[in-house]
Amino acid sequence: MAFEIRQQFKLSQQLHMTPMLKQAISLLLFSRQELVEAVQRELLENPFLEEKEVEAAPAADAAPEPRKSGEQDEAWPQEEVARSAEWEEYLGEFSSQSRVAQQEFEAAEEDGNPLEACHAAEPNLEAHLMGQLLLSPLTERQKSIGECIIGNLDETGYLTATDEEIAALAGVEPSEVPPVLSAVQNFDPVGVAARTLSECLLIQLRAEHYDRDPILVSLVKDHLEDLEKQRYKPLLRHFHIDLETLKEYICIIQSLEPKPGGGLSGNAPCYVSPDIFVRKVNGEFVIVMNDEELPHLQLSPLSEELAAQNRSSEEKDYMNDRLRSAVWIIRSLEERQRTLYQVMESIVKHQREFFEYGVYKLKPLVLKDIAEDIGRSESSISRITTNKYVGTPHGIFELKYFFNSGLTSSDGSQVGSESVKARIRSLIEGEDQAHPLSDEEISVRLNDSLGVKIARRTVAKYREEMGLPSSSRRKKHL
Repeated sequence: MAFEIRQQFKLSQQLHMTPMLKQAISLLLFSRQELVEAVQRELLENPFLEEKEVEAAPAADAAPEPRKSGEQDEAWPQEEVARSAEWEEYLGEFSSQSRVAQQEFEAAEEDGNPLEACHAAEPNLEAHLMGQLLLSPLTERQKSIGECIIGNLDETGYLTATDEEIAALAGVEPSEVPPVLSAVQNFDPVGVAARTLSECLLIQLRAEHYDRDPILVSLVKDHLEDLEKQRYKPLLRHFHIDLETLKEYICIIQSLEPKPGGGLSGNAPCYVSPDIFVRKVNGEFVIVMNDEELPHLQLSPLSEELAAQNRSSEEKDYMNDRLRSAVWIIRSLEERQRTLYQVMESIVKHQREFFEYGVYKLKPLVLKDIAEDIGRSESSISRITTNKYVGTPHGIFELKYFFNSGLTSSDGSQVGSESVKARIRSLIEGEDQAHPLSDEEISVRLNDSLGVKIARRTVAKYREEMGLPSSSRRKKHL
């Protein structure tokens, strides 16, 4: 078999992602904080970019001076964009509200949204315990053991290592660990560093001096599963007590904290600063971009000076590349803000009843509806609504929240799935805890109130998505 080299021509199409296109797409995906960090990084790396002072706004009719012809053949990129990219000016170009209405909104927003409502810093569990350890009367050797104990706690405050493992990490004998562990377990929050739920609750009982009651100690130590599954009759016979006495014991146990580190773990509430605000001012909904902390970019005057100088071809290529990058990021930022505004404007149009009355009036909405309304692709809508938040009269919501499936009501109209979930939560919160509503009963009530025929299985699915237990687990005998 002979091998030979032949030359062939082949015509094909391929999608080529340029670095600038990747940058524009990534800017759409960035959250507000990520965007600020990306812009600050670009300001440090690109000598042709600088931050513009908001007060120094150029005249609207100012035109760039023509560049003198030189040895460069290709057009200098700054001629493709105005030197000062005013964000407030481009917002005014497509804003559907008057400037007076926006100013009234901004004045009201400063009074209604204090800084502490948007930003907060929460200490984590490890730092909270380490502070107490350093101030404790333990010796330096014991404090090193305590550091190993604290370093092996999970997010709920439970210890995940044995005494032998802690001793090996600290370089001490296993017999030295229990006294330090007992001290750490009595730090705030009490019960931290326990290995089991029973041990955690017993530590809290001792701290509250409830450990003098042998029945209460036995319930926590040996019968937590019976209490969880509400097997009360065997407990009444075993301890020779009546139901009222058992209820008192259960109330004490329920006052204890099963996850002592939960309030100081990484699962603490995340405080966000909205990317955009929607408020009702003088009968109309006003949409205002939140440009706080976001730098206003412009091309540096250095670009004009460099353009007039004679440089080598390599230097010209470098300067052209950095200048194009500067122009592109300014345009990309403007396009991102413009797209975000247009998407929010379309959402307000489709979900006006939500902004008027709240979550119960949320309608079904898909990405395609918004894409067709503003003339964008669904992928762009998906990117711009990811990790973006809006401040509304009913709270702060992620833009993805407004997109939900629909259920058909008896009159043929559509009801959003999020509205149904909110109604389910409301029904469960208002139920009689001694006789909680079953999924079938909730289905019937939804049909009566919303006119929505929803299957029991769908109610169960929505309930589980919201983290709500079944009726048997919600039932209270007290």
